[in-house]
Amino acid sequence: MSATASAEHLPRRVTITEVGPRDGLQNEPVVLRTAEKLELVHALLNAGVTAFELTSFVSPRAVPALADADELTAALRDRRDVHLSALVPNPRGAERALAAGVDAVVLFVSASETHNAKNVNRSVEASLEGFEAVARTLEGSGIELRGAIATSFGCPFEGDVAVGDVGRIAQRFASLGVRHVSLGDTTGMATPPLVTERIRHLREVAPEIVPTLHFHNTRGIGLANVMQGLALGVDRYESSIGGLGGCPSRPAPRAISPARTWSICSTRWASTPASTSMA
Repeated sequence: MSATASAEHLPRRVTITEVGPRDGLQNEPVVLRTAEKLELVHALLNAGVTAFELTSFVSPRAVPALADADELTAALRDRRDVHLSALVPNPRGAERALAAGVDAVVLFVSASETHNAKNVNRSVEASLEGFEAVARTLEGSGIELRGAIATSFGCPFEGDVAVGDVGRIAQRFASLGVRHVSLGDTTGMATPPLVTERIRHLREVAPEIVPTLHFHNTRGIGLANVMQGLALGVDRYESSIGGLGGCPSRPAPRAISPARTWSICSTRWASTPASTSMA
């Protein structure tokens, strides 16, 4: 963490998006019923969480745990105090998300060719080209397009990931009108110096993009990475209840850093955790 960081450089408010209902539950051995998922979401709402990455509109055969994406989203869409986003892989997923009533869709791709192939069976370029069709499907709908770049800090198969690759993907997202892009630390390879490098590069090559940070606590330094993000002025983070979740294409110690970590970190550094801020 930068020794020169001071409170004046820190964000005044921090937006936390809870990804547990999607990232946390998609690989669990026990599949929760829709009613049980709603119970979890309502408990989180009562705790003050209002922004969720709720589910993924993928094939139920591919991810059985998220087969109820339409039903789950429809049960929550009329609440004015909640912001719902969901992953979509293709135009069909976008159509389902639109009908279900999400506020935002997340377009996801890996910075690593190998990881992207194992995760979605496509090249990075093929994924990016596919996003253009998704954008056309949702044009004029009022649904926000967001981006997510997995393996932004390193790949379990290829090792180091060039910062330029992350920047080029962010630029492609920006060309589609995406404003918010999440940098995913897919298997917990991020370090504070890497966080600094990625954020500074992103701001240089795609200044219109507002970064979100998504860390995994695989090596126990998730908190250090969060604090470095705060020192750099990053005000958007993703968390998962109880640290649930991880990379389905690479079995490993998983543990996404939970919201409790963000809260402790940001309050100690004079930023107010505020998942109610959803701009």
